[in-house]
Amino acid sequence: MELLLWRHCEAEPGEPDLGRVLTGRGEKQARRVATWLHAHLPDSTRILVSPARRAQQTAAALAELSPRKLKIVDALAPGASAEDVLRAVRWPAAKAAILVVGHQPTLGWVASRLLTGAEADWPVKKGGLWWLSSRSRDGIEQAVVRAVINPDLV
Repeated sequence: MELLLWRHCEAEPGEPDLGRVLTGRGEKQARRVATWLHAHLPDSTRILVSPARRAQQTAAALAELSPRKLKIVDALAPGASAEDVLRAVRWPAAKAAILVVGHQPTLGWVASRLLTGAEADWPVKKGGLWWLSSRSRDGIEQAVVRAVINPDLV
C-alpha cells in the first residue's frame, strides 16, 4: 500500500477553525506540492480530505491538475487520532494508493506509529508531504519512507 500524508498548507488564523482559508503563501505551497504529486502519483490514487476548508483548498490544487475526485472524510478533521486515519485508509490492506490531506499533530502521529510502532509528536511542516509504503518482510508488516517533501524545496 502507498500512503501519502499531506499537511494542509499555511492558513489564516481565526475561528471557526474548520472555516480557515489558505494564505497567499499557502496557495503557492499547495500549487508547488500538487505539481510534484501530479507528476508522481499513480492515476488510481484516492484522495481523502479533512472537512476543514484549508485542507480542501490544499487538495483542490491537485484536483485542478487532474480529474481526481476528492472525498471529504469527517474522521480526518482536526483532533483526529492516528487510529482514525489508519482506519479511514484501511492500512495496510487498501489496494490503491491513498493521499490523506489533514492536520498536525495527527499526521506526525501516523508517520511515527507506522515507522517506529509508537506514536510520537513528529513535526510535519505546513504543506509538507510524507510518502510511506507498506511491505511484508519475513511475514512482518513494515512501513518504509519513499519521500518526504518540504513545500519550499519543490
